[in-house]
Amino acid sequence: VGIGGLTLLILQTEWVIAKWFLFLIPPLTVIAILFSKRIRKFSKSYQDYIAKANAISGEAFMGISNVKSFTNEKFEIARFTGVADTIRKMGLKYGIFRGLFFSFVMVFVFGSVFFILWQMLYALKVEHSITGASFGTFMMLSLFVAGSLGGLPEQIASIQRAIGATERVFDLIDGISEDFNAKQNIEPEAMKGNICFDGISFRYPSRPEFTVLDDITCTVNAGQTLALVGSSGSGKTTLAAILLRFYNPDRGKITVDGIDISDFSLHAWRKQIAWVPQDVLLFSGTIRDNIAYGDIHASETDIHNAAQKANALDFITSFPDGFNTMVGERGIQLSGGQRQRIAIARAVLKNPKILILDEATSSLDSASEHLVQEALDKLMQGRTSIVIAHRLATIRNADRIVVLHNGKIEAEGTHEQLIENQKGLYYQLSTMQYKV
Repeated sequence: VGIGGLTLLILQTEWVIAKWFLFLIPPLTVIAILFSKRIRKFSKSYQDYIAKANAISGEAFMGISNVKSFTNEKFEIARFTGVADTIRKMGLKYGIFRGLFFSFVMVFVFGSVFFILWQMLYALKVEHSITGASFGTFMMLSLFVAGSLGGLPEQIASIQRAIGATERVFDLIDGISEDFNAKQNIEPEAMKGNICFDGISFRYPSRPEFTVLDDITCTVNAGQTLALVGSSGSGKTTLAAILLRFYNPDRGKITVDGIDISDFSLHAWRKQIAWVPQDVLLFSGTIRDNIAYGDIHASETDIHNAAQKANALDFITSFPDGFNTMVGERGIQLSGGQRQRIAIARAVLKNPKILILDEATSSLDSASEHLVQEALDKLMQGRTSIVIAHRLATIRNADRIVVLHNGKIEAEGTHEQLIENQKGLYYQLSTMQYKV
């Protein structure tokens, strides 16, 4: 309305007056553009601080037991207060800045109108270069235009604030997404599970200067167990993540039964893999719901059988509500060993061709470890298994052990072969653990 009215006002006004509009409009436009850019930048920073405050409060509540055990309540309060204070200051700064811009526009617009009115009165009374009708038309249109332009600062602020706030969303939308389009279909009964890592090299996008994996080449035959050992940060979990296609290698490829895994659809490929991590995540709900996550169409009998194979049936039936027992957020109501066995039952129900065990027993007590290891042994039978372990006692019987050091393969072989090399990393790790 304001732009249209202003255009009409210029066209309806004599040139002696209209020329002043052409002098006054450009400065207002330039200032509005500069203000818009400042508001957008401010809004993005404001949303970043809001996200930071939410992250701090969320972490504090999720890790409340750690906060209290380390008596860091005041520290967490200070962290949150610091960010909240920054948000408050930014809000005040934005309010002042917007108020100044609003005041400037009001003074500029109405000042311009009064200045042009004075010019028109001079032209009407002194120079007689315009008519009374032109003056009346200008008066009427100028009131509409001034009123419309008066709301311009608020509209600009609202639009730019919204654009700045949505830039974070657009960053996610514009990011690289996984391609779930099928290229080849995997038939479960036809897949054997012969895996070959061929010259795998990888660097995380956030740390391009650091090579995580460097020319990793090894194989594991169908139904056999490949153990990955090495110190922390050697690339064991990253290699498993690439097998799951959470990341794509920078160089090299992984084949299964001679077929590049990138030729398979993500959905079909991951259907053939079960992953049992060290830190098991259980969803809020019942034990039944969490086991059935491995196969959402599983029958009650299948769920019971999976729990039995995972050595979980005894503790589940000891609860008053049995399979209907609520596990709490992230499974907080269950012990570590119980969560691990639920995760194993979930993997049993999925019935995969390939199994990835990421230090699944490293944080358990002896009794729980025995039950979990027994369940894992059952799960691994007849499946190609990739086992990541710090505790070497759990992988002594692996068909092949690959020792990783600084992203490279230092040695590979069976336990008996590797332990003979007293200068090797495997021997050193084994000696340290058995001394302990």
